[in-house]
Amino acid sequence: MARLTSDFWVSAYLRQAALDGFDAVLRRRGASEAGAIFVKLDRLDGTAALYGPAPQALADESGARRFQLILDSDPLSVEERVERERRFDPDLWLVEIESRKGDPRLSLAEG
Repeated sequence: MARLTSDFWVSAYLRQAALDGFDAVLRRRGASEAGAIFVKLDRLDGTAALYGPAPQALADESGARRFQLILDSDPLSVEERVERERRFDPDLWLVEIESRKGDPRLSLAEG
């Protein structure tokens, strides 16, 4: 099964978040076809989390994008980690979502 492009996936994620009543914004546009997607979750209580692509070993047969928690900390630490990731991969995407309940609206990899 073909994987959705990063551009298409991010557009769908933002649209679904809006339909579900969440505030989500695209903070950084990456490579359209296959840029890595990172999602920053702001819980609006002084804590934040960063999710990034899960290793391929944790993917399922459907080809759906899976994410894993990279960092759960304060917003400044998460921003510093985002900057390190950006220096490593200048083609990455960054989406930010706000959720007091801590729901990133992502398919998380188990493992």
